[in-house]
Amino acid sequence: MDVHSSQSTPLSTISANRPAAVTVQNKHTTEISEQDLQQLRQLKNRDQVVRAHEAAHLAAASGIVIGGASYSFQRGSDGIQYAVGGEVSIDTSKVAGDPNATLQKAAQIQAAALAPTQPSSQDRIVAARAAQMAIEAKAEINQNPNKATPQTINELSTDDTTRSLGHTIDITA
Repeated sequence: MDVHSSQSTPLSTISANRPAAVTVQNKHTTEISEQDLQQLRQLKNRDQVVRAHEAAHLAAASGIVIGGASYSFQRGSDGIQYAVGGEVSIDTSKVAGDPNATLQKAAQIQAAALAPTQPSSQDRIVAARAAQMAIEAKAEINQNPNKATPQTINELSTDDTTRSLGHTIDITA
């Protein structure tokens, strides 16, 4: 997950159903080497993992996504481009003048960052920054109790920031 804006590419623009791989080695044969087949299998698997990873971010970041998923591709020996990397840009700014909304947004940022089955190191960094943003929002609410809502007061009643946000953060992974 990238915290900067990027170009967006709709997930549906590249078919998940890939045609069979065929490489023409000369005019009379249509064989493909075992090494090429293995590389294509790896590319297909990576493509599926990358797309699922970014789709998880998109699903959890509804409302704070900037654009859509953006992918980097590698062309296989079959001529098809496979996604080998990706990112989803989200708005990670505080909500100016509204610590309650900032607290809720921080929870959503953290949930979006940790949504994939295997969050990347960048995902974990974004989640940690969101946890810090939540701590700062809670401190601001504590300084100005008139701005606290009943939901925020309930969230502030716990000492464990990660519990109130619904996720744990493993920054060292």
